Amino acid sequence: MAKRMEGKRGPRHAPKELESMAKAHGAVRAKVIRPAEVETGLWVRYKCQFGCGGYGSSLVCPPHTPTPAQTRMVLDEYKQAVLFEAPSGEASRIAAGLERELFLSGCYKALGLGSGPCTLCRACEFQAGCRHPEEARPSMEACGIDVYATARKHGFRIDVVRRHGDPQHYFGLVLVE
Repeated sequence: MAKRMEGKRGPRHAPKELESMAKAHGAVRAKVIRPAEVETGLWVRYKCQFGCGGYGSSLVCPPHTPTPAQTRMVLDEYKQAVLFEAPSGEASRIAAGLERELFLSGCYKALGLGSGPCTLCRACEFQAGCRHPEEARPSMEACGIDVYATARKHGFRIDVVRRHGDPQHYFGLVLVE
């Protein structure tokens, strides 16, 4: 049984337990990190705006997501996070599932971020609000997180995809406490 400690804000999960939980949700690999070590940059949202066909297409894509400065402030409110690698198209689902499990265990501040644009609906219902708030999560990059620098800093492999067929790596992040 994994050791769980009580902290000021509820249960505190041991790093190995958090990594196992992420894998149980489908992560290929997971590592507990300090949110202070997550790299953010103003340029990241520009890459969304000038290079991604999903820009502005949903409530979880820029310009509807937090700015890099807002993201940095939120990251600084946490002491522990789980960075994970996911199969293609699964990072947001894994992030939402792990976030929910952690929340229900008493980690009420748990907050998940996925990767890529939202694919839950054909078209986002901007006026009525999200139809899938329990599943939809913004991507790390939509919030200004430099995924390449963050993943590499923590020992994950990630390379620029140069040719069709090159391996692709997808990441998510769940802020725990």
